[in-house]
Amino acid sequence: MQLFSTISDTNAHWFLRGVVCLASIPAIILMGAFVGFVGLARDAGFTLAQTEFMVFTIWALPSKVVLIGAVLAKSSLVATFIAVCLSSFRLLPMVVAIVPEMKTDKTRKSTLYALSHFVAVTGWVMAFDRFPKVPRAHRTSFFAGLVFVLLASNMALAVVVYQIADDLPPLVSAALIFITPLYFTFSLWGSARNSSAHYAMIAGLALTPLFHHYLPQVDILGAGITGGLLAYFTARVMRRKAAQ
Repeated sequence: MQLFSTISDTNAHWFLRGVVCLASIPAIILMGAFVGFVGLARDAGFTLAQTEFMVFTIWALPSKVVLIGAVLAKSSLVATFIAVCLSSFRLLPMVVAIVPEMKTDKTRKSTLYALSHFVAVTGWVMAFDRFPKVPRAHRTSFFAGLVFVLLASNMALAVVVYQIADDLPPLVSAALIFITPLYFTFSLWGSARNSSAHYAMIAGLALTPLFHHYLPQVDILGAGITGGLLAYFTARVMRRKAAQ
């Protein structure tokens, strides 16, 4: 018993526990979405090396799609850079939220910086769902195993799918990409800890068409910030009324 207790208290053990998370519904759905992405990348004229480079360096599927769209639209390098950055900016609050959950007095900043690169919706949601059962001292190891296996599996999947992409209809590729945001929209709704998170999601979804019509370049960012602020102040007003 003492031997098993010692093994379960090592970083290697928790790293492997993160790797095992590949056998889960969110991970499988993410891989399905990557099948669609690789098909679109190949249809857009990207080589296998370029596609693999995107998978490794741009760790967020929507940002990859934005990059492909900008290239197809023949946008300038500066405009493409800004578009991808704006798409990835939504991950900043997620990084701010997850880093304190992994940090201890002994955690090196370089470790947190490295792991921050791999923060995306799938890993973030899966980590937060499992962190309560992971000792704080081993959460960086667990998260490293989780994001490593997600990255490695999707890079391997990209090689296979790229070779058979000709047999994949473009409509199917596009549809597969939307599986992930739909799944995690419902997941975030179900995992919300208070009503203000629900208000924020409702407000953001309701405002998205308006922002898309008037400010299409920053529609998601604008709708998200505005919806979040509206939800925050609405929740504060409701709490004050309840306290009176």
